[in-house]
Amino acid sequence: MNLMKEDFNFSEEKFADLQMLRYRLNGFENLSLQQKSLIFCLSKAAVFGRDITFDQQGKYNLTIRKVIEAIYVNADQTSRNQNDFSSLEVYLKRVWFSSGIYHHYGCEKFLPEFSEDFFREQVVRLDDSVLPLRKGQTKQQLIDELVPVMFDPTVLPKRVNQTDGEDLILTSACNFYEGVNQKEVEEFYAQKKLPQDEQPSWGLNSKLVKQNNQLIEQVWKVDGMYGSAIKQIVFWLNKALKYTENEQQKTVLQKLITYYNTGDLHDFDDYSIAWVAQQEGVVDTINGFIEVYGDPLGLKGTWEGIVEYVDEVATARTRTIANNAQWFEDHSPVDPRFRKPEVKGVSAQVICAAMLGGDEYPASAIGINLPNANWIRSTYGSKSVTIGNLTEAYTKAAHGNGFTQEFVIDESTRELIEKYGDVCDDLHTDLHECLGHGSGRLLPGTDPDALKAYGNTMEEARADLFGLYYIADHKLVELGLTPNDEAYKSQYYTYLMNGLITQLVRIKPGLNIEEAHMRNRALIAYWVLEQGNGCVEIVHRDHKTYVKINDYKQLRVLFGKLLAEVQRIKSEGDFDAARELVEKYAVKVDPVLHKEVLDRYAKLNIAPYKGFINPKMTPVYDVHRQLTDIVLDYSESFAEQNLRYSKEYGTL
Repeated sequence: MNLMKEDFNFSEEKFADLQMLRYRLNGFENLSLQQKSLIFCLSKAAVFGRDITFDQQGKYNLTIRKVIEAIYVNADQTSRNQNDFSSLEVYLKRVWFSSGIYHHYGCEKFLPEFSEDFFREQVVRLDDSVLPLRKGQTKQQLIDELVPVMFDPTVLPKRVNQTDGEDLILTSACNFYEGVNQKEVEEFYAQKKLPQDEQPSWGLNSKLVKQNNQLIEQVWKVDGMYGSAIKQIVFWLNKALKYTENEQQKTVLQKLITYYNTGDLHDFDDYSIAWVAQQEGVVDTINGFIEVYGDPLGLKGTWEGIVEYVDEVATARTRTIANNAQWFEDHSPVDPRFRKPEVKGVSAQVICAAMLGGDEYPASAIGINLPNANWIRSTYGSKSVTIGNLTEAYTKAAHGNGFTQEFVIDESTRELIEKYGDVCDDLHTDLHECLGHGSGRLLPGTDPDALKAYGNTMEEARADLFGLYYIADHKLVELGLTPNDEAYKSQYYTYLMNGLITQLVRIKPGLNIEEAHMRNRALIAYWVLEQGNGCVEIVHRDHKTYVKINDYKQLRVLFGKLLAEVQRIKSEGDFDAARELVEKYAVKVDPVLHKEVLDRYAKLNIAPYKGFINPKMTPVYDVHRQLTDIVLDYSESFAEQNLRYSKEYGTL
């Protein structure tokens, strides 16, 4: 079902603190049949890793999902009429959204609002054949195993723990380690590192376990752990080879297939280098164990998949940035020792997402810069994308929701944001992804993992600061990227408002800030608040708290100063300085301000978190069984989609 632009409904249902959105595949109908077919095959590969992500996010996630789905599908009408069943439906949707029982952003376990008795009764009613019983396991044993994990707030309470001073492995419920502690993990991977810079991201694609008092890596590959899922991913990657647009694209997919077969991280590096070199063609994909935010030590990659195609019109903006990458690097406020003397291989595009999978579904990033390996970025470059149709969906869904009226200090600032906010939001994302992550260099001998648990926060702060510093530069006006020298102020205001105040809506009362991106924003905002000598302040009007910016130009100076320090910390691997910055500025929450923000936000009836429902793709064949088209359907509900995914893509 292809909808006209004016008929497209971006907003869908709300539940808990979540709202579902739809994203539109702009221009898909204009792609060739070959390109559509390539997208279709890659999309299959992007969804077949779904069960891997669930399992990585927690040992019991898959079992819980399957049991709750069985209750949801098989409950009788009497059960469905109970309030407990409505609560179970919300719980199941939250499990689908978060790929498990832990909040996708805050990482804390969310508890069922249906009773334990209701759960027990419903499982007892079910036939054994619809339950994920292990060999020899009884229904009662299954119930007794899951009840404390689901209902007891003290059992496995947090997926990723970042609390300073605690053993981050033993206190995190993510399923990357078993039978080991933090010290053992750090020593194991320290011993694997070679005395050279060009080495793999050790541990990226394996679970580390202790067996017979020996530490063993269970590698994620075709004939290893998660093999049944990876075989399906490889099957569809092989199918995609038939439709590749050029030889380099085919080579990239072949190298990815090789890596999935061997599990060798050297093969992953070969794939990553080839992927960076692939510049031709409209269609691209990211598929694999990529981002390490789900591991408290920042080593293990959570599986993700995304399929994309180029938005040629919007890409003109990012190409301009990429073509001037050397100028930005040369004029950076960081110490020249930490700059790249020669920026290589920076490419940037605005793309349309065609399918989201794994850790990118249903909540996705809006910008991506890869590969993550510092030595590959330094030698071969990186590729950046801004996902235009997802930002479009966010913007359309937020129109007129009352947020700026409630939290922005005055009408003149609201007008500034209304006029320039969208263009500057997109531009800051471009600068963050295209240049920020790819800027700077490590000093020789610096361990890329030296910042340990603080590495992700510091890296996101570095990229954000790069964007904040340059969005105010007149160079952007010269390049035609901003309309004038005032537009950047909209980004400065909304960024600080978010870091100081409004991102608190994403945190439950009594909790600290845990997520790396949120810590990054708080670090920057509270640092400039303290260091700014009044250029930015928090004020109170009519019993409400607001951000007030008194000197935008001085703010830019401060962003540059902090960027220089964050780059120094990364380049030198200064763990103690990173720890001091994060713990001082990025963790603690003012409970009085927190309550005020939650109360004000609740009155707006806005869900603080958004996620996406994928389009459904259906191949069309003629009477001779020849493929003639790939048809999009945007009508599938979130529940229908996830039940279908569990049936069609269940592999573990």
